[in-house]
Amino acid sequence: MASRSGRPATLPDEDHASTASAAHWTDTEIDESAFKDVRLGRRFSELIRQVGDRMGESIPYACQDWASTKAAYRFLANDRVEEGEILSGHFAATRDRFARTDGPVLLIQDTTEFVYKRERPRDVGFTKSINSGRDACGRLRDHTLCGMLMHASLAVTTDGLPLGLAAVKFWTRKKFKGTAQLKKKINPTRVPIEKKESVRWLDNLRQSIALLGAPEQCIHVGDRESDIYELFCLTQELGAHFLIRACVDRLAGDGGHTIAVEMEEQAPKGLHHVEMRDDKGDVIKVALEVRFKRILVQPPIGKQKRYPALSLTVIHASERNPPKGRKPLEWKLITDLPVRTRAEAVEKINWYAMRWKIEVFHKVLKSGCKAEESKLRTAERLANLMALFCILSWRVLWLTMLNRTAPDLPPETALTATEIDLLDRLISDAGNRRCRAGTLAFYLTKRARLGGYLARASDPPPGNVVIWRGLARLTDIELGAEIGAAGFVGN
Repeated sequence: MASRSGRPATLPDEDHASTASAAHWTDTEIDESAFKDVRLGRRFSELIRQVGDRMGESIPYACQDWASTKAAYRFLANDRVEEGEILSGHFAATRDRFARTDGPVLLIQDTTEFVYKRERPRDVGFTKSINSGRDACGRLRDHTLCGMLMHASLAVTTDGLPLGLAAVKFWTRKKFKGTAQLKKKINPTRVPIEKKESVRWLDNLRQSIALLGAPEQCIHVGDRESDIYELFCLTQELGAHFLIRACVDRLAGDGGHTIAVEMEEQAPKGLHHVEMRDDKGDVIKVALEVRFKRILVQPPIGKQKRYPALSLTVIHASERNPPKGRKPLEWKLITDLPVRTRAEAVEKINWYAMRWKIEVFHKVLKSGCKAEESKLRTAERLANLMALFCILSWRVLWLTMLNRTAPDLPPETALTATEIDLLDRLISDAGNRRCRAGTLAFYLTKRARLGGYLARASDPPPGNVVIWRGLARLTDIELGAEIGAAGFVGN
């Protein structure tokens, strides 16, 4: 993707280009001055390199000795360390990458939870209550999960390249009350958004726009959980846009009917073909009938005095002739963006499909960084560690998608001169999925081969798993090369 200055938005700034091969990638993602003590900044700089170079391993394994391990634990437990300070450098780097990007940028929001087992679960907190089955007497049992929640906003180009996180919120519930229990006592639609946990969607949007600026370039993307009328109004108030998957059949027109009634009267404007996997894992093509219409949408009845009616575009994509025994594929989207043609409707559908990137980000957090295997005992320490893991997970996702969206960039965009040299020595130039020699994709494919990627001509581009495996293995090889060059001789 081109930048306003005419060079790729993913390249380092010119004043850092000469040292890019020697600097560690974390240098651009951390801000040592953000911490209350300069020593904390230096400690974090060292810790993120240690954990990043041995991604998925325990802190003792990453630190290698007792002094470094104890220093890492003290850093994470320090009352003067907060997740905002850990992420401040990454937020600034996200803002810089955003500023060098033309065109719309998708701000994808979603919530995930981290579940733990602790002897004293109240030191961490709780996430939700689940049905644990029946006891010996046949009575239903409820089990409250120990853990914490994270709500993140990931800035992604329309090509799928993650620019970085724009907002992150961690929280836990000290005394959990299930949603169903609360609904028995109070109508949730009558509760102001400021008193609900769902205010996190609004808070993250405000923080993201404040960080990035250029709200007209930002498009909030969310799943059904973000179908919140207050969010619609806030987005327009901030000058940004939204595209969400609707779950509420809202009042439309003069309030005498709903959106569904108006959309049923709309004839299909064309077909959109997508690929999906069936129950057997085979890839099949599905034809979707696309309908869209600009509709006057009314606020919920209990909020009509606080919020105005909005003119919004509703897009329905429904599977034509679904097979028996399978639920038909259907997307119902709502946006403030104009849609005048089938091509514009398909564009918005493809933008919403990018929402899956944040699910992949969560997968890297939990499978690559193994966030749920941490043994830290309090929510504050876990939040600090999760903030560090967020930066590492973004890096893996960025490398994966950079290989697909900008394969012909110079390899120095993402690799050091030492890494390039080692890859040339370790991996032959043949069998790299016909990537053009000397390009970024050529060397990222080599690194993925270290992680088990076969690089057959029919294989898709390397995924996140082989990318993070290759990162870890190349780090170990680089360490061995440094020891060899220093003339180390064992006992």
